[in-house]
Amino acid sequence: MSASPSNGKFQDHYSILGVETTADSDKIHKAYTTLAERYHPRNSDTRNQEKYEAVTLAYEVLSDPEARRAFDSLLPQSSAKRETATFSGEEFFGSIQNEHFRRMCVLCLLYDRRRLSPSSPAIVLRELEAMVAFSPGEVQFSLWYLKQRGHVVSDDKSSLQITAEGMEYVESNIPLPERIYPLLKPASLPKPESKPSA
Repeated sequence: MSASPSNGKFQDHYSILGVETTADSDKIHKAYTTLAERYHPRNSDTRNQEKYEAVTLAYEVLSDPEARRAFDSLLPQSSAKRETATFSGEEFFGSIQNEHFRRMCVLCLLYDRRRLSPSSPAIVLRELEAMVAFSPGEVQFSLWYLKQRGHVVSDDKSSLQITAEGMEYVESNIPLPERIYPLLKPASLPKPESKPSA
């Protein structure tokens, strides 16, 4: 899940729901239920579409453990934590080498969707996460970069599309299939062509 609503601004999901960063799932659910009822479009007295979408996005992120961890990593850390922070070392360098291919994998999936379904080119974030063989946190990190570069846009709070710039980038840097296939879950891989019988 994203830390940003559709307007692209950073959203503090804890503040939106009015809960502490240490809140458990029950508190998060209760806060969401109360606010969603208040701002729901069907509530003629207090409806507010923008606040309803913000509350819904906050709940989607904070109720998903992986997405919550990814979001928490974006929050400012206390000075005590900064003093004891350490460099991740070899893991960092390995991650950098793989990050380019994770980003390219995301772009290939979005490019392929636009190519095959030009009238409905978007992929919902959860669908994208289900197609790739890397973690939701890694998906979030790749998407942050791709959005910053203008290669991917969100058409609403959870649907993603490749841009013309993203397509041009893929075409200028066509990846080898053997680099992309290992990053896809088996169900997302192309089916082997059956050979005609002699």
